[in-house]
Amino acid sequence: MTADARLPHPLRGAAMAVAVAFLLVGVLGFVPGLTTHLDEITFAGPGSGAHLLGVFHVSVLHNLVHLLFGAVGLAMARGASSARAYLVGGGAVYLVLWLYGLVVDKASSANFVPLNDADDWLHLGLGLGMVALGLALKGNPNARSA
Repeated sequence: MTADARLPHPLRGAAMAVAVAFLLVGVLGFVPGLTTHLDEITFAGPGSGAHLLGVFHVSVLHNLVHLLFGAVGLAMARGASSARAYLVGGGAVYLVLWLYGLVVDKASSANFVPLNDADDWLHLGLGLGMVALGLALKGNPNARSA
């Protein structure tokens, strides 16, 4: 078997990489030092005082969503077609979340995730990047590899 035959389909590899990044971010959101004011974290809502890397507003719910999004991504990375769906669909979800972040009053209970301006722009980048990966990577969408 050649080295190329052992590599995952590009769509699968991209979905796995994105999923692992979400899992990592979900875990890091609970790590003291990497998340500032961790003692002020709340389950949800704008009252959480915790910030990942001192920048991105996080809560327990926010971290759990990242962990769930990562787990779903790993499951969907098993096939190229489902990996593409994860990248494009997940990217679309993040673009909607970006729009939501632009219109929600950051101090209101509607900001339940919670989001701040840094989160909003990160969500735009994630959404565009995931959709671009899902659409740009070529190959047989039905391909499966070990």
